[in-house]
Amino acid sequence: MRYAHIVGWGCYLPEQVLTNDDLAGMVDTSNEWIYTRTGIRERRLANEKETTATLAFEAAARALAMSKINPTQVDLIIVATSTPEFVFPSTASLLQDYLGARKAGAFDLSAACTGFIYALSLAANSIATGAVDTAVIVGAETLSRITDWQDRGTCILFGDGAGAVVLKGSDIPGGVLATTLRSDGSGGNLLSLYNGRGNAVPHYGTSYLNGHKSTIHMNGRQVFRFATSVVPESIEEVVEKAGLTMDDVSLIVPHQANQRIIDHAAKKLKLPPEKFFINLDRFGNTSAASIPIALCDAAKEGKLHPDDNLVFVGFGGGLTWGSAVVKWNVTPPPISPMRRQWRRARYVAARARSRVRQLARRLLAWIAGSPTPDARLKDADKRPEE
Repeated sequence: MRYAHIVGWGCYLPEQVLTNDDLAGMVDTSNEWIYTRTGIRERRLANEKETTATLAFEAAARALAMSKINPTQVDLIIVATSTPEFVFPSTASLLQDYLGARKAGAFDLSAACTGFIYALSLAANSIATGAVDTAVIVGAETLSRITDWQDRGTCILFGDGAGAVVLKGSDIPGGVLATTLRSDGSGGNLLSLYNGRGNAVPHYGTSYLNGHKSTIHMNGRQVFRFATSVVPESIEEVVEKAGLTMDDVSLIVPHQANQRIIDHAAKKLKLPPEKFFINLDRFGNTSAASIPIALCDAAKEGKLHPDDNLVFVGFGGGLTWGSAVVKWNVTPPPISPMRRQWRRARYVAARARSRVRQLARRLLAWIAGSPTPDARLKDADKRPEE
């Protein structure tokens, strides 16, 4: 049996900081109002040159550097995101090109804030079956691009960022021990993003379309009730599935959405607050990126130790929720400045090769001309028998 171990992790946060006081100058709110209700003090915003794919690249490159795995050894790339630049190509395909991961399959996964858990589960199962050996899992979001900055119920919550992990197959027991994935589409209208193409009519009706723009819509009260119900249940379920008890759990890394939701889960599970790692005060809700970003911070702060049992738990639009138990058995290796520069040089070379391939396609198309030079739209209105 193969086990999917986390062997590298990395995250990237944009430099621009938007504080609660900044928001108070934009909408009717205050630092105290936001912090007491959410636990958030500030969040990061991508600049005009940053995209979901570039944030994902920075996080994935750091994770690969830590794992000492070359991009050409990667078999699979999954990007969990609600904010891709395109419907297609996928953000994962753009990332594959940026990394120069020439042998990797790549696709995006849409499960809102639970996306990282879903992607982790799929990749771990693929490794367990032997279908792949090495996978890069990324949660990346530019939520500032789909936020209504006049809606104080949502604009205070969200931020931009990306986090990534590298999963590697091993015969040594450990790694991802268990996952649970759940969904309840009947609550889909409680947290949604309309795509502007009218496709929501059959499910939610025209009244939904009349009242929503192509920005995040959320029924905060209902989502809060949903989250406080499913988070503790999901944690208990996945811990039992892994053959453990709550006493065996060293640290819980939850989706960073709201401090009160996390506090409620701790109370319901009768666990001390310090059992939950929290960094949403600095980054806000980064959706699918929040768990891997928090994981990076937990590692940086020395919260993770070999043989620790970690629990990841997420919830979000869909409605979706899920959790995972991970046996942590890796110590961050040192990364020399020379190795870091060598990595950067490889990615510059990958971009250059990509550009050469694009130019080669254009040149070949120009030389070859149309594959059907004699094709004409003659007599298109005639019936075959005529």
